[in-house]
Amino acid sequence: MSTTTELFTIGQLARRTGVPARTIRFWSDAGLIPLAARSAHGYRLYDGQAAARLDLVRTLRELGFSLDVVRAVLSRAATVTEVAAAHVTVLDAQIRTLRLRRTVLSMVSKHGHTIEEMLLMHKLARLSAQERQQIIDAFVDGLFEGAASDAPAMGIARDMRRLPADLADDPTPERLDAWVELAELVADSDFRRRARSMAVAGQAGDPESALDYQAVMEHTGPALAQAIAPGSPQGQAVLDRVAGPDASAARRARLLRQLETFTDARVERYWQLLAIVNGQPPPPSVVPNFEWLIAALRAGTAG
Repeated sequence: MSTTTELFTIGQLARRTGVPARTIRFWSDAGLIPLAARSAHGYRLYDGQAAARLDLVRTLRELGFSLDVVRAVLSRAATVTEVAAAHVTVLDAQIRTLRLRRTVLSMVSKHGHTIEEMLLMHKLARLSAQERQQIIDAFVDGLFEGAASDAPAMGIARDMRRLPADLADDPTPERLDAWVELAELVADSDFRRRARSMAVAGQAGDPESALDYQAVMEHTGPALAQAIAPGSPQGQAVLDRVAGPDASAARRARLLRQLETFTDARVERYWQLLAIVNGQPPPPSVVPNFEWLIAALRAGTAG
């Protein structure tokens, strides 16, 4: 050892680096900070190289590396680049988890939920993209079971399956809330039965019961806005404009059955939630328009 090499006691090294003496002693005992020598009284002495090594160890520890990983880096068993890349992956996953927790807790604090609802919300939020897709796929498979692969309904089935690869690293409360509501909706047995009956009826089709969608919206929209009663003379006049004044009683009966079969606020809500989860604006609600039309047809039939 050169007589010109400056040596430091643990106390001096602690003051020089700002690392507590007990931490230096612990790292030294772990073999991370090498001794340069011992004093005549047996005190540990460290040189400038040890000070530089100490600074590296402190940096690695502050970045979250374990002692074993630090030891591997110092022994060149793993490079800093390799270790850093692995830790970035781990930290990214931790950040995503924390953001999901923050979003769930934010929703609970703003809207209020029971403990059971909060636990369910957190569980659903933590599902992987594959697990979320499996939930929706199982629902859609049940709806269209037995349908031919080339049936027109398969186009609807494909649209009903569309979910994002992820809810995003920092999902908005609206998207997360929509996913939770969507998962609860497809798990509801009554909703599944209703949607299945619509899917089966849709495969049969009834061209003679078709309605002009634009005409429905054009005429029922103002009727709703003006609170026109479906069974009133004004309401029946609106019905005539939609169904046609010369529509037979039989055609009106078929229209009523068709609308009763395919008008459901929960099914419409499915499509709205799916859009929100995919980061798209939800389609406007049209169920009230068709419910008004159903009421008008019932009133006309009863009359």
